[in-house]
Amino acid sequence: MDWGTELWDQFEVIERHTQWGLDLLDRYVKFVKERTEVEQAYAKQLRSLVKKYLPKRPAKDDPEFKFSQQQSFVQILQEVNDFAGQRELVAENLSIRVCLELTKYSQEMKQERKMHFQEGRRAQQQLESGFKQLENSKRKFERDCREAEKAAQTAERLDQDINATKADVEKAKQQAHIRSHMAEESKNEYAAQLQRFNRDQAHFYFSQMPQIFDKLQDMDERRATHLGAGYGLLSEAELQVVPIIAKCLEGMKVAAAAVDSKNDSQVLIELHKSGFARPGDVEFEDFSQPMNRAPSDSSLGTPSDGRPELRGPARSSRAKRWPFSKKNKTVVTEDFSHLPPEQQRKRLQQQLEDRNRELQKEVDQREALKKMKGVYEKTPQMGDPASLEPRIAETLNNIERLKLEVQKYEAWLAEAESRVLSNRGDSLSRHARPPDPPASAPPDSSSSNSESQDNKESSEEPPSEESQDTPIYTEFDEDFEEEPVSPIGHCVAIYHFEGSSEGTISMAEGEDLSLMEEDKGDGWTRVRRKQGGEGYVPTSYLRVTLN
Repeated sequence: MDWGTELWDQFEVIERHTQWGLDLLDRYVKFVKERTEVEQAYAKQLRSLVKKYLPKRPAKDDPEFKFSQQQSFVQILQEVNDFAGQRELVAENLSIRVCLELTKYSQEMKQERKMHFQEGRRAQQQLESGFKQLENSKRKFERDCREAEKAAQTAERLDQDINATKADVEKAKQQAHIRSHMAEESKNEYAAQLQRFNRDQAHFYFSQMPQIFDKLQDMDERRATHLGAGYGLLSEAELQVVPIIAKCLEGMKVAAAAVDSKNDSQVLIELHKSGFARPGDVEFEDFSQPMNRAPSDSSLGTPSDGRPELRGPARSSRAKRWPFSKKNKTVVTEDFSHLPPEQQRKRLQQQLEDRNRELQKEVDQREALKKMKGVYEKTPQMGDPASLEPRIAETLNNIERLKLEVQKYEAWLAEAESRVLSNRGDSLSRHARPPDPPASAPPDSSSSNSESQDNKESSEEPPSEESQDTPIYTEFDEDFEEEPVSPIGHCVAIYHFEGSSEGTISMAEGEDLSLMEEDKGDGWTRVRRKQGGEGYVPTSYLRVTLN
């Protein structure tokens, strides 16, 4: 069943229905657009909420981040932030795939509908024009018939009138003949016009308008199908983000399960354990005997190192005995002596490890600069050796400064360790040995006093001829004696390099190489050629890609 056959006389109904369909399409686009605005506002509010509750300090500087509760809360915030990103993705997909595409499609449908109705109106105007011509020819035929009949009556009356002259009778007959001929012509023209109009009308109702209605029906069905697909995109946009949202929710569930109350209690102990010994019994002071009284060793006014408190025993006892009293503001010192012994020891240990890492970094950098200087001396076209002298001198100064700081923190740490041991009340024999150095300390940190002097002397002495003749990359040969390892990436030579120094390897511009070892800060990278052979080449000559 089609519109052209069944709705041939419902032009206005079809016009209203097609307009309603386009209005429905526009309403759905407007609905989706407002939906995207809601999603965007929701995502923006979620991101603002996450930003509001995220810790302001970095995790490494925030002691609260050591607690599993805080870590889980931050993880939940991150999952909520990812969830907000998925809502933004939904809004973006709806905006592009629904709003933009359906808006464009609606404009195309409106143009097509307008074209079909214009074609129908033109056909109707042509049919109306033919009908007007038919009416005109009909009225002319009617008028000519009356005139012919009137002329015939006049001629007959004159013919019977005895008073009429012959000339008048002949004239009247001639006029009647002319009118009769004109009526006959009008009759023929009216008959031809009627036949033409009937043919046009049949074509209009049985061919032309059914075709237009069928086109409108096809257009409306395509619009409805496209709109249905747009309805499906609404749910499809949600289904696309369901797996990621499920992962976000699973991440929140994992974060909730990661809360460890026992571990948090232990973390609190490690963070805030003071190391002070509990106060002893308050001794009886006999004021009935005239004697010089001084605070006893067991009173709270006497510090753990045996020195008397100048502020008086009563005030000191009140300050240390009551754990819920307010603490006075303390002045932060470099040796962290303002902290309790246990916390002071931890902070000093951390500072010592940081200084040792910086020291090792400076030592490595100095060694790398010395290697680079040797390469420049053997291959002048690669650079000026004198240009590295200021940097070598700067690293040497940094090494001396860091060694002094390491000595300083080691001394403070030893003193803090002794305070902790004395407050614990442990036996001296149990802690006779000095504390172990930090695991990250460089090999020369334990003997920094002697080595700092040696470094100073060695830096001031000029290199001997024997040391100058020693190959620069003798330590590279040790690497090649190890068991072969698999490449960690690949690289391409940007420039040609002639490996004339020992430990280096030649390479051609554009050559593919296997990456065996990354640059450790000395400006050289270890590579392997496809035809065999390993060595070091300048890092700046390579384009590196890691596996």
